[in-house]
Amino acid sequence: QVQLVESGGGLVQPGGSLTLSCSASGFGFSGLGMAWYRQVPGKQRDVVAHITADGGHSTYVVPVRGRFNISRDNEKNTLYLQMNSLKPEDTAIYYCYVDPVTRWTNQQWRESNFWGQGTQVTVSS
Repeated sequence: QVQLVESGGGLVQPGGSLTLSCSASGFGFSGLGMAWYRQVPGKQRDVVAHITADGGHSTYVVPVRGRFNISRDNEKNTLYLQMNSLKPEDTAIYYCYVDPVTRWTNQQWRESNFWGQGTQVTVSS
């Protein structure tokens, strides 16, 4: 049974930092590219960053480039997102999932909904 459990969110002041974690189980985590997504009410869920299966390459959307760092520990089946210099516009629910390409090319992931509960990040003074 696939499970993705996000944690580490909270309330932080602008300019602050948070580290999110995602514990994965029930699938071959170490063989899949993974990603962090975020969603605000009324808007679609968008990818923020993604990382290759071996952790050797990562990609970021422009608004977070230089401030966020995605990493993974395949021994622990855990995905991380280090967020620095947080801004109010980073406020959202953050989710981990397979990367966008895997979502649509891998039959298991294309035909299923394995989203976790996410973790709320609020950036406010």
